Amino acid sequence: MNEFPEPEIIPRAFHPISRENIDRGALKVMYRLRDGGFSAYLVGGGVRDLYLGRTPKDFDISTDARPGEIRKLFRNSRTIGRRFRLVQVFFRGNHIVEVSTLRSASEYDLDDEVLPANNTFGTLAEDAFRRDLTINALFYEIENFTVIDYTGGVRDLRDGVVRLVGDPDRRLIRDPVRSMRVVRHAARLGFSIDPATWEAVLAHRDKLLLCPDSRLRDEMFKDLRGGSASEWARLVLRSGILDVLVPGYAVLSDADTRDLPDLLGVVDRLRKKDVTLPDHVLLALILLPWARRSMDLYRAPVRGQEAFLFSRNLRAALDAQLCHLNISRAIKEEITVLLASLPMVRSFSSEKDWPRKLRRKSYFPEALSFFHLVEEACGGPPAREISFRSPVRTGAGGERSPRSRPRRRSRGRRRAVDSPRKQGGIFGLKEG
Repeated sequence: MNEFPEPEIIPRAFHPISRENIDRGALKVMYRLRDGGFSAYLVGGGVRDLYLGRTPKDFDISTDARPGEIRKLFRNSRTIGRRFRLVQVFFRGNHIVEVSTLRSASEYDLDDEVLPANNTFGTLAEDAFRRDLTINALFYEIENFTVIDYTGGVRDLRDGVVRLVGDPDRRLIRDPVRSMRVVRHAARLGFSIDPATWEAVLAHRDKLLLCPDSRLRDEMFKDLRGGSASEWARLVLRSGILDVLVPGYAVLSDADTRDLPDLLGVVDRLRKKDVTLPDHVLLALILLPWARRSMDLYRAPVRGQEAFLFSRNLRAALDAQLCHLNISRAIKEEITVLLASLPMVRSFSSEKDWPRKLRRKSYFPEALSFFHLVEEACGGPPAREISFRSPVRTGAGGERSPRSRPRRRSRGRRRAVDSPRKQGGIFGLKEG
């Protein structure tokens, strides 16, 4: 068993965290745990954000009480999780506070290179050293209102540094997705990355392919919707992580990818206005530099049989680009429509009005909105009228829009979008 160092205990007078800024539900949970004879700590990102003067998204709590003991204290609760059980405590307004039992550092101690099948209960020190980043390994203790720091997280918060807990190479070998979390927190907080941690990210980025595709997809969408997608783009380009997630980026030059941060900067602007773009739009923005360079997108035909064939070639090429992200076929079709329609919309953008045949097309509102997003990223005016269909959850592959639901059709009939004769290409515009 490892011998853990003594923690730095920071009294209330020397840290900025106040109970006034802690969610009332979280406070109620901690006080009831304390009154029941158990320890209670605010943990993870909640402590980090409060220390930095930010408003936390979640207030997670850890305790030495076991899940069954927590359930006895809170009738309005349920147990979730298989690998490690958590207790969710419910409050009015569908507000949930998650409570976990302190976990052991079994992964930190073992010498084998496979994550253990189960997590076991542990001590406060063990729980701290099993966390990913030092800035997320802090505890706020409710009894004396102190901050407890085993890993130097407070120092890293003051210095603005993202650092992996423990040996960076070992931690990334055991769970390569941690490299994405390093980049995420550096982007969101505007922090630098510890040199040893950065070198480990570069050395082990290819090991991301050992992780489940759905996990990579979910982590990437967290990054894109976190409000710092532009800075995230700069870091994943520098680190080569994007080359792994989207293989086509590996052959692109710096000149080909330099506008990706601007494209995702539009996503950040809309996020500040509480506008959430659906999955297929986010992926289309990421894929645009690749499509423009590798598929010669802006010179693609816009009418007739050639346009239809181009869209089908583009659709086929998307499979290779999204093979590591578990993206559904329906979303790939949506991405194809957005990208393949872009050169056509650009070709008419200088005219006073959009052609009537174009305006009648069901895809036109989304195609026009996507065009406005791209134009804003290229220095144009802010995109004002954004029209994208609300995403609908699917079993695997993320989200898709309602029009992507499977439709029943008569035997022998083909959908109009697949018939260049009926539609004049995928865009329904005849030549001449």
